[in-house]
Amino acid sequence: MPTCLPLVLRRCHTCASDRFRANGKFRVNAHHKLIDAWLLVLCTGCGETAKLTVLERTNVRSVRPELLDRMHDNDPALAAELLQDPLLRRRNRVALDWTDAWRLDTSGSDHSSPDPIDIAVRFAARIPVRPVRLIAEGLGLSRAEVERLVAEGNVVSAVRLGGRLSGDFTFTLKR
Repeated sequence: MPTCLPLVLRRCHTCASDRFRANGKFRVNAHHKLIDAWLLVLCTGCGETAKLTVLERTNVRSVRPELLDRMHDNDPALAAELLQDPLLRRRNRVALDWTDAWRLDTSGSDHSSPDPIDIAVRFAARIPVRPVRLIAEGLGLSRAEVERLVAEGNVVSAVRLGGRLSGDFTFTLKR
């Protein structure tokens, strides 16, 4: 589950840094019947403000009133939702850095049983993480040990555990 907003990867025009911090602030500008809206992000190097386009020359009547209210209220939850939107990221040519922005909640379960265990991993947000890292952190093992268990067939899953995943998956742990 996420613990904070991820960093936005984008080149700063002032200091050439490549990381921006989103703080949930929006700027909304109306031009008669048209409206523009941006999510403001701050450079981690120099503090310069950059804008990520949310709405561009959109008819005011086509924008849901509750969305407009959330932007006017600088809703951080809306900022989190918008950063998850692949269309917004593609339009603004940005990527996200989730390093240190999530945590694993194991619900206090104990995996010391000698019997095979089916474990389901549920994501609270679409955070791209290596499954081997999640399994290692959840079971209290090293990543190398989890990779060895996968190679030996003691950790089995229908999804490929070698790359990154951002969706729910299950695996079986054989001890």
